[in-house]
Amino acid sequence: MSWQIALRLGRVSNVPTVWTNTLAAIVLAGGEATAWSTLALLLATSLAYVGGMYLNDAFDARIDARERPERPIPSGVVSRGTVFGAGFAMLGGCIVILAFVGISGPTGFWPALGGLALASAIVFYDWYHKANPLSPAFMGLCRALVYVAVGLAFTTALPWPLIAAAIVMLCYIVGLTYAAKQESLGRVENLWPLAFLAVPWVYGLWLSTAMPIAIVFFILFSVLIGWALRLLLRRGKGDVPTAVVTLIAGVALLDAIYLAGEGATGWAVVAVVLFAVTRGAQRYIPGT
Repeated sequence: MSWQIALRLGRVSNVPTVWTNTLAAIVLAGGEATAWSTLALLLATSLAYVGGMYLNDAFDARIDARERPERPIPSGVVSRGTVFGAGFAMLGGCIVILAFVGISGPTGFWPALGGLALASAIVFYDWYHKANPLSPAFMGLCRALVYVAVGLAFTTALPWPLIAAAIVMLCYIVGLTYAAKQESLGRVENLWPLAFLAVPWVYGLWLSTAMPIAIVFFILFSVLIGWALRLLLRRGKGDVPTAVVTLIAGVALLDAIYLAGEGATGWAVVAVVLFAVTRGAQRYIPGT
């Protein structure tokens, strides 16, 4: 396949949000984000995300042939078998890298087990999400397990701030994914699942009271949530897709709050920059 198709299949414009997940998990687990293992962990989680996106297209090929014939597989620019092979290979690569990091560090095979759980959740979601009313929760679980897999590279007793961050991110993804599932309709049928977006807002407010510097990042996140909800409520032409990709990029701002809440202000600023990178990249490579 061409590199343009490869980038499109992997929705690589969204990969910086996986990097912020990884950085947040490292800091929350008590690790050092400047260590050599950070690059390995960034690569592992990136492979998990891109591989998952590949498998999403491969599993959805028949449905896309009816609903989104412009996608790479139904349009005939790449075969379904090739995409399946590449997707599973990337998930395998993620697990191998996590195993290497764990064996080289203090936790042995625990990161690989976390990676296996992550890969399993990704495959299950991709295989059974179209007709599954709980699919937003499984998508959120995939993001939450990124924190778990990365955290296990540093400790087998995951600290509560990391666990809380994973759960809050799961809630955020539930609201985001519900909106994304309605994207092809150009409107949102029911708004109650978007109440899940209130969970990260409340948690961010709580972190801001404990660490005042986090208020800056909380305000940025609040503005993004407010703007995206305005688009979803207005339901004009193109509003839902724009809100969805904006909320995807907003993952990085939520991670910025996590990082600032731990006093890692420098890394929080990096997360904001990666938010901007994601939004810029989404102009050229579709995020959905």
